[in-house]
Amino acid sequence: MTSSIPLRIKRIETVALDVKFLTLHHRDDAPLPDWQAGAHIELELPNGLVRSYSLLNRPGETGHYQIAVHKSPTSAGGSRCVHEALSEGSELSAQAPRNHFPLHEEAGHSCLIAGGIGITPLMAMAQRLNQLGRRWELHYCVRTPEHAAFVRELQTLADEHGNHFVCHFDQVSDANPLDIAATVRTGNADTHWYCCGPTGMLEAFEQATKHCRDRAHVEYFGAKQEAALEGGYTIELARSGKTLHVPPGRSILDVVLAAGINVKTSCREGICGSCETGIIEGEADHRDALLTPEEQAENTTMMICCSGAKSGKLVLDL
Repeated sequence: MTSSIPLRIKRIETVALDVKFLTLHHRDDAPLPDWQAGAHIELELPNGLVRSYSLLNRPGETGHYQIAVHKSPTSAGGSRCVHEALSEGSELSAQAPRNHFPLHEEAGHSCLIAGGIGITPLMAMAQRLNQLGRRWELHYCVRTPEHAAFVRELQTLADEHGNHFVCHFDQVSDANPLDIAATVRTGNADTHWYCCGPTGMLEAFEQATKHCRDRAHVEYFGAKQEAALEGGYTIELARSGKTLHVPPGRSILDVVLAAGINVKTSCREGICGSCETGIIEGEADHRDALLTPEEQAENTTMMICCSGAKSGKLVLDL
């Protein structure tokens, strides 16, 4: 496991309804690991939870990281901890940035579609595209103007190079909700499409971009489908020399951790990639939101927090 990065919260701001904006520095003011647009960090919170948050500042900035966290009404403790337990000066740790939602910098045009707090990785992408002088448009879907973070900053980014930014409100009298399918139909053959937001939005996006899957990119911040908890199979851990039974109702991750095997974990929903594990033998039942259908068919890695087995035994690189 890679070593943790010691961080200190330099500044906390409220930037929209139930949205906190955090600026984090290295505790010793040392440079932070470099990163690219679409990357996230995994914060080790004081309540013991580990949560993933997208970096939203300009890619390549290593003097600080910036994230924004929405306080979810259904929080399992992560966002509530950020909002209620952290303050300026608080110290915590993070893992180095990881990126499962990379920007394709060579694209002639990029269309970015955000829902709610899904704006965070797309804000970093817009800044990087400006650096490259690439064309982009950004559609930001929120319930009301009070829920919209960084609107002024995003409009400034668009104006700098003549790009297009528009907010779509769902719960105002003159609402202009985004029609994703119609938007995709206006695209060119060189357009790359990006979407980060709630599950319903992502499902509509994937349906609208079926014809250009190689140019369509999504990031889920909730489980894409139910975890595989049917159980009834065996896992063999090649490096640890252990053979374990996975019973109904438990995940591979649960069983591995109970056996004393140290595995990184964060979301437990197949959306962060922390627990990605190599498959040596057997067929996985993939339930994650990260691997493409082609990568799942290759059957070389799996997210053991949510995926199970189609075969009677899996041999894993653990």
